[in-house]
Amino acid sequence: MSGPVASVGDVAHNDTFARRVRLDRLYRNGSGGLLVVPLDHPVSGGPNLHSGRHGSLDRLVGELAGNGADAVVLHKGALRHVQPRWFRDLSLIVHCSAGTGLSDPDDKVLVCGVEEALRLGADAISVHVNAGAATEPRQLADLGAVAAACQDWGVPLLAMVYARGPGITDGRAPRLVAHAATIAAELGADLVKTVLPRAGADLEALMAGCPIPVLAAGGDAADGAATLGHLAEAMRAGAGGIAAGRLVFTNPDPAAVLRRLAALVHDRAPVHSR
Repeated sequence: MSGPVASVGDVAHNDTFARRVRLDRLYRNGSGGLLVVPLDHPVSGGPNLHSGRHGSLDRLVGELAGNGADAVVLHKGALRHVQPRWFRDLSLIVHCSAGTGLSDPDDKVLVCGVEEALRLGADAISVHVNAGAATEPRQLADLGAVAAACQDWGVPLLAMVYARGPGITDGRAPRLVAHAATIAAELGADLVKTVLPRAGADLEALMAGCPIPVLAAGGDAADGAATLGHLAEAMRAGAGGIAAGRLVFTNPDPAAVLRRLAALVHDRAPVHSR
């Protein structure tokens, strides 16, 4: 990989100085790969989903900042409970989508705008889209609108796109995963997070077919060893990095699992490395 800005910025037709600065912050490790830890889960999963395991959200974010994470994804209100000092060496991605799952588990709505996220100190924005949901048209429109605002403000955009909905039986099917990644690229995202197909799929073709970096979603936290193996396979196939939340914060020692993920992303090390 030629470098962090080239891996993303070369596909942009109207790059801006502000966007390049923020991309440099995201890719400050210099490896060309990104390790992102999403912590937006309590809105959909319930209170104390991660902070209850580790004493507080602030303590958890502090562990992430010192053990190899490049960025953390947080909702706007969560930032009130996190010390700014952690973001000296950790980028902030403000998540602009939300859905509780108490009504339609596949629905996502915008709860934060790009200007508001920038006022909070965001280095990047993230938006969630479930392709195949009953509300897919509105979610696609939201992604397009946020992408336009990000372009205006020079802010990198991470799109979390999944094939999920009443008619989706296998969201990991290679055709659907490739479609999800394409949606993100076509509607203006700089990065896409999605689940990847199971072992045996042609991951290299999927990565090569997407013009923006693909971050492999962390997936099932119940079988950590298998998930780590799958993520290592994704990195070997050309993934642009890993975005793992539950795999990290459900572990009794999040720092330890984070260091293993950092070795995969930053050093392209084998899965057994520590």
